[in-house]
Amino acid sequence: MSPDDLQHLVTLVMPYGKFKGRLIADLPGNYLNRFARKGFPSGELGRLLQLMQEKDHNELSPLLDPLRKRHDTPSEFSYIHMDDQRLLKML
Repeated sequence: MSPDDLQHLVTLVMPYGKFKGRLIADLPGNYLNRFARKGFPSGELGRLLQLMQEKDHNELSPLLDPLRKRHDTPSEFSYIHMDDQRLLKML
């Protein structure tokens, strides 16, 4: 885990599913736990979801609050596009 990973949790949004458009840091614990049981997606998104699930499970989510204050809303460029491998490599 790097400091950039923590930054990504509060700036990147879920690209699909029930919580599409919600910050990864704001995904509910039961949704993250479902991924933990059934398997995380591959790539950067899966790695970040796993990191967030570990933070949520260990009740460490409040540690992200100082980072949240820097970013009030996600930008239009903060989406992870699963079909755009170039973007994933940049992250």
